[in-house]
Amino acid sequence: MKNNTMNYRYLLSMMLGMCMTAWAYGQENLKELRDRPESRLTKQDTVEKVEVNPIQVPIPKLGLEVNYWKHWTKFGINTNQASFSDNWSAGGVNSVSIGGLAWHKSDYTRDNFNFVTELDLKYGKIKNKDQLAKKNNDRIFWDNKLSYKFTKDWAVYFSVTFESQFDIGYSYITDKETKEERVKDVQTAFLGPGYFTESFGLEYKPDNTFSLRLGTGTARQTLMINDRSQPLTVAEYADRYPDNDPLKEDQKKFGLTPGYTVRNDLAFQVTANLDRNLSKNLNLKSRYNLFADYRELSKPDHRLDVTLSAKVTRLVNVTLTGIMLYDNDWIMEEDTKAKIQYSQALALGMVFSLPR
Repeated sequence: MKNNTMNYRYLLSMMLGMCMTAWAYGQENLKELRDRPESRLTKQDTVEKVEVNPIQVPIPKLGLEVNYWKHWTKFGINTNQASFSDNWSAGGVNSVSIGGLAWHKSDYTRDNFNFVTELDLKYGKIKNKDQLAKKNNDRIFWDNKLSYKFTKDWAVYFSVTFESQFDIGYSYITDKETKEERVKDVQTAFLGPGYFTESFGLEYKPDNTFSLRLGTGTARQTLMINDRSQPLTVAEYADRYPDNDPLKEDQKKFGLTPGYTVRNDLAFQVTANLDRNLSKNLNLKSRYNLFADYRELSKPDHRLDVTLSAKVTRLVNVTLTGIMLYDNDWIMEEDTKAKIQYSQALALGMVFSLPR
C-alpha cells in the first residue's frame, strides 16, 4: 500500500514538471515573435499601390427611336341575300345586297399634345326583284383633331371635319301607267351636299374609349356645288323632270335655295364618341353630334351613329348599324316640319384588321 502511494506521487510530479517545461518554452517563443521587427504590422504594409489602366469599351449604336404614332386599319365586304320560290305562301321578295367599308385611324401622342385623324368610308347597294337597284349605305367621313391637355381629363382642341357621299341618291316613284318603279328626281350627290366643319373648344376625355367635345366656336360650310342635286326653281324642275308633277314652290335643300351653292353657319357643337369593347368579341362604337346655329339655338340638328360588331371568327363579323338624323334644313315636300330620319342594317361579312 505504501509503495503504491509513492508511485502515484512520482507520476504526478513528472506530469507537473512536463507542463511547466512546455509553458516556459511557449513563453520564450512568443517573446521572440513580439520582439521581431519584421512581424509588426504598419499602415504602410496594409495598403498597396494599385495602378488602374482605363480601357475604352466600344458601345454599338442600336438605333432605337421612340415612335409616338399608333395606327389602326379595317376594311371588308358585307353581303346579304334572300330568295323565295314562286309558290312561297308567306310572301317575300328576292333580294341581294353588297357593301364595302374602309376605316383608318392614326393617333400621335407626345407629352400633352395629341393629334388624331379618322377616315370612315362606306358604300353599299341593294337590288330587290322587279325594282331598281338602290344604294343602302353611302358615307364619307374624315375627322382631324389637334388637342393640348391641361389637366388629366380636360384639353383644348381644334378640329376639321369633312362629310359627304360617293354616289347619287335618288327618290323613286311608281309610274301610274306602267306600274313600274322609276327614278323621280335626284336628292343628293358627291359634294351635293358636302360639309366642312371647323370647331374650337374644350374636350373631356377620361379614358381612351370615351370623349366629349364642347365646340363653343364652330363654323360649318355647306356646299352644293354638284349641279345634279342643286335646288331647282319651279321652271327648272319642270324642264328637268317633265314626267313628274310640277312643284308648287322653289326647292330648298339643306338650307340653300336655287342660285346658292355655299352656306356658312356659326354654331355651338357637342360631339360625343364612344368606342368600347363590351366583351372579348363584341364592340360598340357610337358618335353623337349636336349642331346648334347661333341664329336658331332652339332648333339644333342631331345625328346619332351606332355600330355593334360581333366577331364570329378572326375574319367573319356580324354588324348591326343604326343612324338617327334630325335635320331642320331638310324640309319634306309633303310637310313643312322637319322629321326624324333613321336607317338600320344587319350584315354578315369579312373584315380584315391591321394590326391583328
